[in-house]
Amino acid sequence: MRMVSKCLLTLFAATTVVAHAQPLRIFACEPEWAALVRVLAPDAEVSSATHVLQDPHHIEARPALIGQLRRADLAVCTGASLEAGWLPMLQQRAANPAVQMGKPGLFFAAEQVKLIGIPEQVDRSNGDVHAEGNPHLHLDPHRLQEVAAALAERLAHLDPTGAPAYRQRYLQWADRWQQRMAGWQSRAASLRGQPVVAQHSSFAYLWAWLGLRQSADLEPKPGLPPSPGHLQQVLSRVRSELPLAVVQTSYQNPQPGEWLARQTGRPLLALPATVMSEGPAATLDGWFTRLIDQLLSASTPS
Repeated sequence: MRMVSKCLLTLFAATTVVAHAQPLRIFACEPEWAALVRVLAPDAEVSSATHVLQDPHHIEARPALIGQLRRADLAVCTGASLEAGWLPMLQQRAANPAVQMGKPGLFFAAEQVKLIGIPEQVDRSNGDVHAEGNPHLHLDPHRLQEVAAALAERLAHLDPTGAPAYRQRYLQWADRWQQRMAGWQSRAASLRGQPVVAQHSSFAYLWAWLGLRQSADLEPKPGLPPSPGHLQQVLSRVRSELPLAVVQTSYQNPQPGEWLARQTGRPLLALPATVMSEGPAATLDGWFTRLIDQLLSASTPS
């Protein structure tokens, strides 16, 4: 019996080592978190529920996503109710106990930082507002770094054998990231104080970081599509101070922005609200560089 117990313990220990040696399977709700995971855990198996041409508020709980979440060791999402319309359904159908609310396998970026745009009161008559605050925090590189530090620790908790590597990769990335932030802010200094018209509050963190001002919103209320009457009001409001540009995300209907751009003679910028699937903007560094390049192009006479 003693010999059998010893063999079982040896087998259990070997199995445990093999399990920890397997790459983590990580489900990212949005592409920005998939990109961040690839920095911190390059050997992980990473999937993203959404892409740059999709509105992350509204996603269908497709069978492929259910299967990905069912196999995941960790789900990395934004939180602040951004995924409230589809993540709970995915969790229910995936039936993966590791990624349920309150478990270490569910990581919400919004819980790691202080959010802006917290409403004084939540009333559906005010449109699609988030009680916790503006969830689009990934557009602030400072907050993105805070999330990266917390995510490295969560990865270390889930995979103790890889903990030193996760922490080291974070420190190396953070050092480069600080240098990139300084360079971006230096390049974008001429944008400070300039007004922009945008649709929704998708880029509010970017405006705050760069010192831009959103002088008007194409939406009459958050989440409601632009109406002709509201667009006329926006036009009247901005005629006295023409914006640097009219800004929409690459997944929004361009027609309202195109109309206002024609009326004001200002360029329409379709900015990617997250990293792209391929090309230079497929990384976080390349994506921020592209955002700033596009904004600077609007201030350059054609």
